[in-house]
Amino acid sequence: MSLCLVIDEMHPSLPAMLESIGIEMDYQPTLTAAEVPAALSAQPYEGLVVRSKLRVTADLLAHGPQLRYVARAGAGTDNIDTAAMAAAGVMLLNAPEGNRDAVGEFAVGLLLGLLRHIPSADYEVRQGLWQREANRGTEIGGKTIGLLGYGHMGRAFAQRLRAFGCTVRAHDSNPAVTTDGHAELVPLAELQACADVLSLHIPYSAANHHFVNEALLVGFKKPIWVMNTARGEVVDQAALVQALRVGTVRGAALDVLDNEKLQTLSPAQQASFDFLRTAPNVVLTPHVGGWSFESYARINEVLVEKIRAFRAGALGANAGG
Repeated sequence: MSLCLVIDEMHPSLPAMLESIGIEMDYQPTLTAAEVPAALSAQPYEGLVVRSKLRVTADLLAHGPQLRYVARAGAGTDNIDTAAMAAAGVMLLNAPEGNRDAVGEFAVGLLLGLLRHIPSADYEVRQGLWQREANRGTEIGGKTIGLLGYGHMGRAFAQRLRAFGCTVRAHDSNPAVTTDGHAELVPLAELQACADVLSLHIPYSAANHHFVNEALLVGFKKPIWVMNTARGEVVDQAALVQALRVGTVRGAALDVLDNEKLQTLSPAQQASFDFLRTAPNVVLTPHVGGWSFESYARINEVLVEKIRAFRAGALGANAGG
């Protein structure tokens, strides 16, 4: 059997699933990022399974000369140097199919919570306040939901929006992306012209850093609600706060922040976070959009099938999905 090092907590179904395709799992979820290079050097690992604790760099890969693949247990690959992977001849596998349904459902929940004031109304009632008029909400029906990014997550959200009687339009910078009947693909300028809601579904990359910034936000023709279930770094958080202050953004639902380690915020990050956490038209959740009991197990299924296919020679350079 070949060896695979797993350095993060995984659903307990993984060992048997890997064994069924001829792989022995070395499960070391308590390893720190600093300890992983030495662990890789100690055994002839063919594979490495990670979540987000570790950055996969050229230096790290040099400690695992027999690595053939790195499997990311989730969708985002912003902690992986894809150029270094390609140079080392190591395949990158990820599992957006595993948690896309969780994200799609969660995004619906965020949208409902944002437009119908559900979190703030709940808080008020618990404080003994019964304010019906102040919590009069807005319906999704008849609105135009604009999706920035139309990969697995954007498609899952669009599919679930069909029942609400709204219009769904999406923009994706990848010319290979095609429509699936749940959303109309449009240029970015057209999305800015028509959207009532902007929902973000783009991965983080250097090119996408602060993609949603002041210039993009002021380009919308009417005040919008903003939702982010992607990565915090794709939004210029200070620009979002300013747009909320002046009303060009009517409200925001954020499952991700530019710095999610809240004890390490810079003064500027702390100032924007303090505004967001006290604003009644902002919903905040701790990066749990794809974090369901079902997706926890399904990610294993997706990864193991991709590992099996890769080892059988059936997956090429686009195996990440």
